[in-house]
Amino acid sequence: MSEDKTDSELKNDNIFGKFDVPFASPVAPEQLGLDDTIQFRCHKDIACFNACCKNIDFTLTPYDILRIARHLEVPTWKVMLKYTMPYDIDAHGLPGVKMRPVEKGTACQFVRDEGCSIYEHRPTACRYYAMGTMQLRRKESSELEDVYFMVKEDHCLGHNEDRTLTVREYRIEQGVEQYDELNKEWMDLIVKKKSSGPTVGAPSSRSLQLFSMLYDLDAFRLFTQSNGFTDMFVIDDETRQKIDEDDVALLRFGIRFLKQVLFGEKSIEMNIEAANKRFEERQGIIEKRHQENIDKYHEDDPQSKE
Repeated sequence: MSEDKTDSELKNDNIFGKFDVPFASPVAPEQLGLDDTIQFRCHKDIACFNACCKNIDFTLTPYDILRIARHLEVPTWKVMLKYTMPYDIDAHGLPGVKMRPVEKGTACQFVRDEGCSIYEHRPTACRYYAMGTMQLRRKESSELEDVYFMVKEDHCLGHNEDRTLTVREYRIEQGVEQYDELNKEWMDLIVKKKSSGPTVGAPSSRSLQLFSMLYDLDAFRLFTQSNGFTDMFVIDDETRQKIDEDDVALLRFGIRFLKQVLFGEKSIEMNIEAANKRFEERQGIIEKRHQENIDKYHEDDPQSKE
């Protein structure tokens, strides 16, 4: 059995460094499992309806962005530009994405008097509220574990509603199962990066760019179709067709690709000859830049030549 962590350690293991709920909220101290019972109901006739959407601060996953883009029938880059804002997940600048509120305000851009205008495609954090969730990896375990918490804000009256159900039933009701299935591998990637620390070191700027591209899946698809990518990686016809036509297959492929780039988990076959050629080309560029830095150092400090 793996060793249980303290509440403080569990919080530190959260993917985003804090509970992934729509905004800064008090969290009930007890951890909940799938078969634990909660008391909560939100509906249009409740006095606090829409209040939780008027002060947002939550993270988006690549699948969240994809669902919004396909619903709005626009490319993912347009969703990124209009509805999101970047932030750093860790000290190395690992890129994260949050929902952008209305200009000069804190409300969600999609909230209307009658409710959420993209309700069927609302992000993961919105589906879970008023429950918080995080993924953690306990000591001596390679698997991520889902942990749930109730989030009780003063304005939220849903906790007073006369209805009880299990966490499992609530998740089914809110349609989070498909989201969680597709988010889990991405979350595993982030937890692995955060927990690896100095063993992996700071990612290169190129690695961060590739990581950021996963949020913009339409751009990532074009990247996989580029000559440089097709020369470097060996993609069979079946996989090629899937990532060209199936968004979910593309997302899963992108996560595999990032694990290969960041951690050396080689699951995508490489063209060795092309890879060696690429390395030789890059080595020349690196050596040239190194020499330029030395020359600049000598120019700035003439005494260094003596």
